[in-house]
Amino acid sequence: MAPFIGIFATSFLLALSGAIMPGPLLTVTINESIARGAWTGPLLIVGHAILELILIIVILWGLGAVLHNDLFLSVIAFSGSAVLLWMGYSMIRRVRFLTLSDLSSQPQNGALGKILKHPVSAGIIVSLANPYWIVWWLTIGLAYIFISAKLGIVGVIVFFIGHILADFLWYSLVSTSISLGRRFFTDGFYRGIVGFCAMFLIGFSIYFFKSGFDYILK
Repeated sequence: MAPFIGIFATSFLLALSGAIMPGPLLTVTINESIARGAWTGPLLIVGHAILELILIIVILWGLGAVLHNDLFLSVIAFSGSAVLLWMGYSMIRRVRFLTLSDLSSQPQNGALGKILKHPVSAGIIVSLANPYWIVWWLTIGLAYIFISAKLGIVGVIVFFIGHILADFLWYSLVSTSISLGRRFFTDGFYRGIVGFCAMFLIGFSIYFFKSGFDYILK
């Protein structure tokens, strides 16, 4: 049971670390929450989750043959470690300057309606159009799928649940806060979350780096 709890908790924190930083999906959520209400964020994440579920299935199906290739796994682990370290360092550099206004400073231009009429479809399109999302899955996401796959299909499912739950909770909080015209958290609380996640990313980058050496030394 403990390994599954570890997979769930770490995948949740990894996803939260990406979700809390301003990006295209968060911008669309904020832009449309006033007009469409608190369900905007959750519906966007439904589309986001559908896309990521398909991606995970494709990865496991298409790369099943290399799941036991230690050289390939070590390269993926080292790549994930580098991206995690870069993310954590970038967040630490920015954390003291971050404010909640960073999450809502974009113009309210009806971006979602211009892309697609339904939030679920928009969640898919906006995610695909985000280069950061692609890089994340080619490095960190790919490495973590292989780690969770050591526990079988249940491990991958636990990883996916933890990953998506973080997105649902964060985007639901932001969407609800924006739609109701008030905030449920302060700048200090927001910076605290970002700082904690930054330290977690750096710590997990060390774990990925160690995993890369473990594959090589097998």
